Amino acid sequence: MRRKIPGTDLLVAFETAARHQSFTRAAEELSLTQSAVCRKISALEDYLGVQLFNRVKKRVSLSGAGQIYARQIRENLKRIEHDTLSLMAHRSAGRVLELAVIPTFATRWLIPRLADFQLHHPEITLDLTTRNEPFMFIDTPFDAAIHFGDPVWPGAITEYLFGEEMVPVCKPSLLDGRLSVEPSELEQMPLLHQSSRPDAWREWFEVAGLANVNAMGGSRYEVFAMLVEAAKAGLGVALMPRFFVLSEIASGELVVPCPYVLHNQRSYYLVYPEDKLESESLQAFCGWLRTQARIYRETETEIEAVA
Repeated sequence: MRRKIPGTDLLVAFETAARHQSFTRAAEELSLTQSAVCRKISALEDYLGVQLFNRVKKRVSLSGAGQIYARQIRENLKRIEHDTLSLMAHRSAGRVLELAVIPTFATRWLIPRLADFQLHHPEITLDLTTRNEPFMFIDTPFDAAIHFGDPVWPGAITEYLFGEEMVPVCKPSLLDGRLSVEPSELEQMPLLHQSSRPDAWREWFEVAGLANVNAMGGSRYEVFAMLVEAAKAGLGVALMPRFFVLSEIASGELVVPCPYVLHNQRSYYLVYPEDKLESESLQAFCGWLRTQARIYRETETEIEAVA
């Protein structure tokens, strides 16, 4: 059965014109004449039986249907381009792993360790894409994901990596030369929050023995990477997963003003679909990641014992 798919040249012309809201600028980007772009758009509209652009005098704008179609086609063209470049760059099938990762986890924990993976597995290439929420693997190109939450992912295998220990961190200058302060003193300082965890500071104060603390005030940041930078800028005290700020703590750029640790009930997991069990490349990565996670868990235990 022949698929009902327009020519890619028509789709590329449409996506470019939709992005610029201009046939002239689309022609410049594609190294075509304006009339050639117009013909391609008209051919696509005839094929679909739908008007994609409103044409008023010499100006064009997307129709309602055109706006929806443009978003869909843009994502699909990106996916085709990505797959094409991946195949061109890595011709040996099965040696490229597509990983969905949490942004700050990737930049602060995973990527700094990847040189070791490349040293032991130079034949495997890792492609990382950020995804924060669970998804169905069957609808994506991903071979595995790093997930923060509960160990429940339909149709997939989840492997525990480690939990999350949250500690307060701040710039040393906020402590006026002291090495530490009491939890009650932190209550009076500017508190920095991660937007998706509005109760984290309240829970930390409860662990520290202070109940009924109004810890909702203070600036909020969408991702932990912003929170790190805010703390380094001296804007206040941030409550952070410890592994996100290990380098800053080691260098003295940030300090932990109180030793109390909030243990999150959720954890980090490696997740991959059941039908990928036979993938040698994935199993090589899984084995390496298990080792890295175990080393980190042992380090965290030593840190807590000292604290």
